[in-house]
Amino acid sequence: MPSLPPAEIGAPFSEIDTPALLIDLDAMERNMALLAERARAMGVRLRPHAKTHKSAIIAARQAALGAVGVCCQKVAEAEALAAGGVRDILVSNEVVGARKLRRLAALARQIRIGVCVDHFEQIALIDAAARDAGSTIDVLVEIDVGGRRCGVTPGPMAATFAAEIARSANLRFGGLQAYHGRAQHLRTPAERKAAIGAAQQGVVDTVAHLKAAGFACTTIGGAGTGTFMLEGASGVWNELQAGSYIFMDADYARNVSDEGANAPRFEHALFVLATVMSATSADQVVVDAGHKALSNDSGFPDVWQRPGLAYQRPSDEHGVIIVAPGVAAPAWGDKLLLVPGHCDPTVNLHDWYVGVRDFGTPRARVETLWPIDARGALG
Repeated sequence: MPSLPPAEIGAPFSEIDTPALLIDLDAMERNMALLAERARAMGVRLRPHAKTHKSAIIAARQAALGAVGVCCQKVAEAEALAAGGVRDILVSNEVVGARKLRRLAALARQIRIGVCVDHFEQIALIDAAARDAGSTIDVLVEIDVGGRRCGVTPGPMAATFAAEIARSANLRFGGLQAYHGRAQHLRTPAERKAAIGAAQQGVVDTVAHLKAAGFACTTIGGAGTGTFMLEGASGVWNELQAGSYIFMDADYARNVSDEGANAPRFEHALFVLATVMSATSADQVVVDAGHKALSNDSGFPDVWQRPGLAYQRPSDEHGVIIVAPGVAAPAWGDKLLLVPGHCDPTVNLHDWYVGVRDFGTPRARVETLWPIDARGALG
């Protein structure tokens, strides 16, 4: 059962309880509009990754800006989003297990569903599940373009997979999944360009083998917030799967931005609001947001617009804020905004988004309370 929301609609910023997951609605909307416009300008489709926000409401807003659907990573995420009205979902991941496949095939009776494969046996299992459910599923062959995670080696193997999918009565060959996750957080533009350049060679070679075997790729999907400009401008990828762009996080902020005039500038739009619960010394205070409120896998959060304050030493319910020499320490009861190191798993720790309009101004008010539909959707 979800917890009660930490605020009421219409409440002033000062009345938001903590810890709370906040969205700067204006910044998020600017981020969404910016990527939608860039995708249109590059002539590629946008299929944002919903594993970031896990929200059918946000997915609907992305669709209103032109997104063709969303991605997710788990069948349970797809179920939660479909229940909220999302009609086109790619599970951009391999799905293993009879129970999960039955659920995926049942969902495909209601909405358009795609899934990825990199093992021949999986094709027959998906086909059987779809046959039993009376549904049809789009199947993409995942190729390993440098992530060293899932995916077959680029080249002729994908054509063999495509032929097997095409022979399956309840499946459609949907194209290629070619996502380079490791490239997203390479810090310099030169590093990211080199990584995606190498990935592109693998995709081009794979597409050539598919074409020779008589298969067209209606979808070549991939790209993320760190590299989407490269894939979008390549003339190879035709569907972008960026997710974190709507919120941004402290880790993405560590990437060195491209310096060109057309380089996008996304804003931080996701924050954890915390309260100083202990202030017994001049060089540190303690806030009520620890591991249960923030994911620290990609580094600790940044303290928003408070130079000289550094989040350190989290435990389950506490985070220590180190105060630099010469900097005034926050007082007991003060509230601090924390920019998560990694937005996706931080979102998964909360039941509610508190959407704030006029963020950072005296007029700031709670405008929305949105449930995080796919929180904890692991299966």
